[in-house]
Amino acid sequence: MKKLGLVLIALFLPMLAQAEEYREGEHYVKISTPVRTADQSKVEVVEMFGYPCPHCNSFEPLLSHWTENKADDVNFVRVPVVFGRSWEPMARAYYASELLKTLDKTHEATFNAVHVERRRLRSQEDFADFYAKLGVDAGQFNKMYDSFAVNMKLKQGDSKLRGYGVEGVPSMIVNGKYRTTAGMAGGQKQMLDVVNYLVEKERSQAQ
Repeated sequence: MKKLGLVLIALFLPMLAQAEEYREGEHYVKISTPVRTADQSKVEVVEMFGYPCPHCNSFEPLLSHWTENKADDVNFVRVPVVFGRSWEPMARAYYASELLKTLDKTHEATFNAVHVERRRLRSQEDFADFYAKLGVDAGQFNKMYDSFAVNMKLKQGDSKLRGYGVEGVPSMIVNGKYRTTAGMAGGQKQMLDVVNYLVEKERSQAQ
């Protein structure tokens, strides 16, 4: 009987350690008023990011690997933040490319252009020329850039920024209920570990 007890303790210790490792108020915070998610049947994970942010740039390879291996019941969403006037053209460009379904051509390339090539992408014209070289139709991009759909996405993004209480990027939001950052988690990789923990937390509560 004593041996069985030791075996059970050994089995549950890793689970207990993980539960103690990520603590509310330290590794993540609970959002005071939960923000409704787009798909209630899945666990939503949102990255709040900005192309001008060097930390978002260094986080992108880790996040890309995570998204490629995420579970089918996880709905991943990116939201470009607008912290100032100079950030808006980049957010508009992201949304325009998203609506045109060309992010596979533009997203990582934009990070590279800003942080490696040091390109000055500050206007609609700058992005139209740059994206055209990546294979995006300039006419379609220009039409989408100032469209009603992009304006709506900007308003929704601003609403989420305030609702989530985001003050810096990158920030990760799980199911509209929890927010974590690299600073809270102890690093960018650890931030994704906390996200995985919170996803499992939401998944188990839904069962």
